[in-house]
Amino acid sequence: MSIVTVQLGQCGNQIGFEVFDALLSDSHSSQGLCSMRENEAYQASCKERFFSEEENGVPIARAVLVDMEPKVINQTLSKAAQSGQWKYGQHACFCQKQGSGNNWAYGYSVHGPRHEESIMNIIRKEVEKCDSFSGFFIIMSMAGGTGSGLGAFVTQNLEDQYSNSLKMNQIIWPYGTGEVIVQNYNSILTLSHLYRSSDALLLHENDAIHKICAKLMNIKQISFSDINQVLAHQLGSVFQPTYSAESSFHYRRNPLGDLMEHLVPHPEFKMLSVRNIPHMSENSLAYTTFTWAGLLKHLRQMLISNAKMEEGIDRHVRPPLSGLPPLSKMSLNKDLHFNTSIANLVILRGKDVQSADVGKKFRAYIHQYTKFGIEEEDFLDSFTSLEQVVASYCNL
Repeated sequence: MSIVTVQLGQCGNQIGFEVFDALLSDSHSSQGLCSMRENEAYQASCKERFFSEEENGVPIARAVLVDMEPKVINQTLSKAAQSGQWKYGQHACFCQKQGSGNNWAYGYSVHGPRHEESIMNIIRKEVEKCDSFSGFFIIMSMAGGTGSGLGAFVTQNLEDQYSNSLKMNQIIWPYGTGEVIVQNYNSILTLSHLYRSSDALLLHENDAIHKICAKLMNIKQISFSDINQVLAHQLGSVFQPTYSAESSFHYRRNPLGDLMEHLVPHPEFKMLSVRNIPHMSENSLAYTTFTWAGLLKHLRQMLISNAKMEEGIDRHVRPPLSGLPPLSKMSLNKDLHFNTSIANLVILRGKDVQSADVGKKFRAYIHQYTKFGIEEEDFLDSFTSLEQVVASYCNL
């Protein structure tokens, strides 16, 4: 079954390119221990999910590119075409000449309604090209205006028009030091809206990926391209074909459906994160002595201790023994770091929910949102919605 990827904003389009490039490179890799027949089946399954064939044999990504400025989209289209391995569809992009100015309200309340028909028509045409449609994979950031605001608007429309199709949003959590001054507002509004309209939210933290690049990949001067390549590698490990439980010779047909079935058992718990091992530079691969058993043991401890990467894992953290009282009833002063929801990431930051960072200067810059129709009540509703999400996770 095929997945249509929707790339929104500068961040979404740059990551989307790296994802498609990594997927195709992996499917055509000459390395590995599989037979030629198995490799051909793997390639065919990958292409069915993410690419459609053109007459000249060049795979075309099943993707829609959306941005309110043309620069990044033009660069993305050019890089894909120059690779000679794959490209984007000729009419699969939508861009304008005026951005959203890092304002969620402008992306959601102005660009969204103004360009709704044009964007949804492009998406509809891409969906109609699929013989068997699985759902949408939506790539966006939370800090800016187009990716977050327009992304939330488009996701809401997809839920309205494709209510029976699955929707997974891959969202980038901004650097803690700050990328834009209103990133906290944008993030709160984005998360609260996506929680109502998306089936799963796959979060990546820029700080965590940056640390992986610095400490494990040994990259001295880290660029967004380096970070995006690590993200693409992680996403590829999630979406590339895997054998079904019923047969060792048939790949799973519904990638999004399989993920939702195992990771989103209840609509209240839809926050997902990814753990990958090993991360290392290509120059170090020849000197590794990993075994599957060792890697799985390592990965399990990462999940238990909620470590973002394999370096610095707390080996002393253990799952609670049966018979212990629920975590919500334990003393908050106890030094307990067991990750009670290993597939998910709690949203609000701060010492506790009541002192979340996003609420410290609540009225600053609010006028930038109210002039585009987002009132203080909308912020309060978003806080209330996310506090309920945090409370639900705390009670697991």
